[in-house]
Amino acid sequence: MGDTIFGKIIRREIPADIVFENDEVLGFRDLNPQAPVHVLFIPKKPLPTLNDAQPADAGLLGKVLIAAADYAKQEGLAEQGYRTVINCNEHGGQTVYHLHVHLLAGRRMNWPPG
Repeated sequence: MGDTIFGKIIRREIPADIVFENDEVLGFRDLNPQAPVHVLFIPKKPLPTLNDAQPADAGLLGKVLIAAADYAKQEGLAEQGYRTVINCNEHGGQTVYHLHVHLLAGRRMNWPPG
C-alpha cells in the first residue's frame, strides 16, 4: 500500500479521522484544512500521481470521485456546492505522493485558485 503517510493511514499505523471507507477507497479529514470541510479521498491501491494512472485504473478513479460526491450529498454539501482537487507533482502542489482527491466545502470557493 505504499510507504507514504496515506499508506500508513490505510494500514492503521497512524490515526486519522476516517469518514468513509469501502474495499477500494478511504476518506478522512485533512489535518491542515483549507476550508470548513476538507476531506481527502484516496484509492487504497497506491498510485503516486495522476500521471501514474493507467487505463485499467479508470474504474478505481471513478470510484474515488463517486465516494467524494456521495459524501458531499450525505453531509448536505452538494446543493450549495463543493470543490474537488487533484494535485499532480511539485508545481501542481502535490506533497504526498499517493493520489488523492481533496473535497473542499463550507465556504465560497474563489477562482482562480492560488
